[in-house]
Amino acid sequence: MAKAKFHKSQRVFVKPVGTWAYIERVLPKWIRGVDEPIKITYDCGMGREFVEEELQEEATAVQSRLSNRLGEWRLLRAQNRWKNAEQCQHHPFPGTHPVVVTSDQDWGGWRVPGAEYDLDPQRVEKQAQLIVRAPSLLKIMQLFVNQAEQQPENFSEDLSSLVDMSRAILDELPD
Repeated sequence: MAKAKFHKSQRVFVKPVGTWAYIERVLPKWIRGVDEPIKITYDCGMGREFVEEELQEEATAVQSRLSNRLGEWRLLRAQNRWKNAEQCQHHPFPGTHPVVVTSDQDWGGWRVPGAEYDLDPQRVEKQAQLIVRAPSLLKIMQLFVNQAEQQPENFSEDLSSLVDMSRAILDELPD
């Protein structure tokens, strides 16, 4: 049996058309003798009905667009090839260095040469933590800009300048 995921007047992204629309009507398909609808379609005022898989919620659409583009980044620890743990006791994690993995496999991404890590391990550790969080920070910036575009009257001049800075950073990124 089918349950409605979206409701009337909800803003959704229509994937086949590639645009945003509001749901004008929720259209359940019934058969006699069954208590619940067997199928639900949505009328978005575009000349045909859409099924749930063809629509995406507003917040989900923005997040998935960014996360699909960037993927899930994570921090791994790799063994130091040139020094053992006793030789680098001053490091935050003796005997290892950070590796930021930006693919589904445990390879590909960001690494720092051992000599550079040895010069300033605290700085490199902080850089690694920042790089791992970059996709989440981009999502927050995009949501912030979207909120400002939808409700500009709720943003002061200071926040509007932050929105402009965020928009400029997002515009610099390739699609």
